[in-house]
Amino acid sequence: MDIQQRIAQFETMVRPEADPHNDMAWFSLGGAYAQAGRHADAARAYTRCFEINPAMSKAYQLAGKALIDSGDTAGAIVTLTRGFHSAAGRGDFLPRKAMGELLASLGAPVPQLEEETKTPAAVSDGFVCGRTGRPGTKMVRPPFRGPVGEWIAANISQETWMDWIKQGTKVINELRLDLSREEDSATYDRHMREYLGIDESVAA
Repeated sequence: MDIQQRIAQFETMVRPEADPHNDMAWFSLGGAYAQAGRHADAARAYTRCFEINPAMSKAYQLAGKALIDSGDTAGAIVTLTRGFHSAAGRGDFLPRKAMGELLASLGAPVPQLEEETKTPAAVSDGFVCGRTGRPGTKMVRPPFRGPVGEWIAANISQETWMDWIKQGTKVINELRLDLSREEDSATYDRHMREYLGIDESVAA
């Protein structure tokens, strides 16, 4: 399926007569628009995603990036600042960090969180999750074989992994994925990498 077919697929899914409140379909549509270079459309799709589901911190981040790419710097600053506070409130460390870096690249102020103005407490020998920045349970073994599974075990807590399992189920259901199909499996894997903050170089 080429990019135009993917765009058509997700546009069909979010039509008023279909499921216009499907946040995952809007998120995927934003990604397809961005891949096609339609950055303003991507920003609108990602914005619709986080309007439906404010917990989608990554949608704020990608909406901000799409607004930058479309030339709307002022809109990007508003979206990224709003998304930064939302991600901070939810403990989504990686999207928050990425949005702070995007704000800094625009010369905009990066919000200062109250807890960051205090002297940081000593971290015990416990495992700290790379996605949330919070202590968690280290996995006993990788969730699956290969470099991505090893990266997850080294960087992601068991609690965050279980959160992804719940989110992954939502991805499968709302995007109507059949994981026996290579294309649908790739879509699932892409959402997993975005959720957990896995760099594409790890997957490669």
